[in-house]
This record gives sequence, C-alpha cells and structure tokens, in this order.
Amino acid sequence: MDMKLKLKICGMRDEENILDVASLNPEYLGFIFYAKSPRYVGDDFVLPAKLSPDILRVGVFVNETSEVIIGKADKYQLDYIQLHGSETPDQCEALGQLGLGIIKVFSMGDDFDFEVVKPYKGVVDYFLFDTKGKYYGGNASTFNWGLLKQYDQEIPFFLSGGLSPDNINEVGKLKGMNIHALDLNSGVEVSPGVKDISKVKQLKNSKF
Repeated sequence: MDMKLKLKICGMRDEENILDVASLNPEYLGFIFYAKSPRYVGDDFVLPAKLSPDILRVGVFVNETSEVIIGKADKYQLDYIQLHGSETPDQCEALGQLGLGIIKVFSMGDDFDFEVVKPYKGVVDYFLFDTKGKYYGGNASTFNWGLLKQYDQEIPFFLSGGLSPDNINEVGKLKGMNIHALDLNSGVEVSPGVKDISKVKQLKNSKF
C-alpha cells in the first residue's frame, strides 16, 4: 500500500491540544458530543478561533435526535456527522440531505455480519469500523482486521480501534482494501481527550 492514508484525530476537547494537533495538518478532527464518553467535549465547549478551516470537523453522536445533531452541526460548523449508535438508514439519509457528510460506525466483534451495513449504502459517505467494547469508541484495542476480508469494499471506510505507533505497520497488511483514513484516539493519548503530539506526528509520517 504505497500511499499515505488520511488521518482523523478524534476525541479532541482541550483548546491548546486541539491547536497543537491541528498544526500537524490532519485531514479531520473529531469532537465527541456524547455525554457518557470520557472524551465528551462538555456543555461549554468552544472551538479555537484559530482552528484552520482546511481541517474537516467531525461531530460524534450516539443515538441522538436529528434536532440536536443539526443544532450542534450549525453551532460548530461541522462538516461530517459520525453516528456511533443504532441510527437508522432513514436518519442518516435525512441528515445527509441537509448537506452534512455522514460516517456510520459499526463495532466489530468476531461474530460481525457485514449484511448489517448494506441498508446504509447510498445514504452515507463512509463507514467506520471500530473495536466492539465497553465504550462507543476509545476502547484502546484493535479488532481482528482479518474480518475486513469479508467486506465488499464498496463504501470507503475509516479504520479505528487502538491504532498506535506499536501496531501502525500492520496496516500495510490491508493492501487493496478501500481504506479512506485512519482514526486515531486512545492509542495516541496522554489522558482521555489529550493527545501525545509526538505519537500523532509519528503516525502522520507513516507510509504503507
């Protein structure tokens, strides 16, 4: 896989840390609007005024109403909505028709059946395959990437789940798959919501 994959750094909320990560020019930054997450942005979250408009903003939601999602998208000028719960294809389609990019997340366990992704084809822009675990994301562990061989690769996807400098070279084994970007969160953290800049930089410079 002789290419540089796009990067999404998720679970951001600290102003200084956001700007430090943004200085590395990842393609996406993710902000979690789910109150039960240890990386929840909080009720008084303000995006840094200096944040480059060239970095795409992703809002992460779990089983939220479209009304709330639309309100947050407007307030924070979100480019994409990442849906981590049991959101229906109809809700995804309706949000997409408002001009929002849609990323639908699927939690991967060894018994995952790719039939469940089929109703979302045509109504989302990307899938995101993450590790099934205690949390809606940020479980600090990878899933069995061999499962992705069962995927038809029609919709490009974000690869998530415990990606870190320790396992990033393994991504090269996924050659030929329709990977759009790597989603980094717990594997590059100092503490929940605060990223280790040196680790992000190391992954940013990775080639496969």
